[in-house]
Amino acid sequence: MSQSRLQLDEDRRSCWVCFATEEDDRTAAWVRPCRCRGTTKWVHQTCLQRWVDEKQKGNSTVKVACPQCNTEYLILFPKLGPIVYVMDIIDKVIFKMCPFVAGGIFIGTVYWTMVTYGAVTVMQVLGHKEGLNVMEQADPLFLLIGLPTIPLMLVLGKMVRWEDYVLKVWRKHSSKLPLINYLFPDEHSRLSRVPADTVTLTDPISATRVLCGALIMPTIATIVGKLMFGLVQSNFQRTLLGGFAFIAIKGVMKIYYKQQQYLRQANRVICDYGEPQNSSAPVTSDSPVNQ
Repeated sequence: MSQSRLQLDEDRRSCWVCFATEEDDRTAAWVRPCRCRGTTKWVHQTCLQRWVDEKQKGNSTVKVACPQCNTEYLILFPKLGPIVYVMDIIDKVIFKMCPFVAGGIFIGTVYWTMVTYGAVTVMQVLGHKEGLNVMEQADPLFLLIGLPTIPLMLVLGKMVRWEDYVLKVWRKHSSKLPLINYLFPDEHSRLSRVPADTVTLTDPISATRVLCGALIMPTIATIVGKLMFGLVQSNFQRTLLGGFAFIAIKGVMKIYYKQQQYLRQANRVICDYGEPQNSSAPVTSDSPVNQ
């Protein structure tokens, strides 16, 4: 008796999505799509279709499984006609090729932008007429390879932080040279800690600053060359001297600025709670940092 009743309970259809039974809607289509047993093995075809749509979210290629037994549903589609079949293949090919085509267009755009910038830089450094004559007489293959390397070399050169290496050497040997000792006073080093150096290249803003500074460098070199070396007849030599002069002047100013910021960080003091702040007070041997 118990076995027959259990068999009747298993045969009793109840949709696990809408919880409706066979008596509620006798015209509804039922399906048993997984290995579940009991009343949970039955589900309305329409309810399951709606549930599968929610899981696939418009992508019919996504596989859907039963939430109870993890059995993957077997989903069959009607056969496509020849025209629709060909269009479906074309759509899949286009879908797979579009990322590569977009990447190629992006790389080509960047490449020709670099070529254009290189050509403009050559005319700016050598002069408009002389730059055009040089590019007209040069091999086209050499131009296609050489011109894009101009902005690339400018960016790579901008990323060389030679001021930091000079600072490390100067901080190490500052006590041996009176002039360096005057620029970087040694009395602070006896009391200072070693602050943590910030790596600015990890900041996206600094990366864009490096890029902009590198690309504007030929213009700055041309202007500085005309202001400081106007007596030089050659445009190339004048621009080259202007670039070296600008890099040297900027480097010295940047080294001095970084050293002052370094000393300021090294000699900072954390005050007691409630202590009046006095930023101009010198650091003494009784200060909290030395206790």
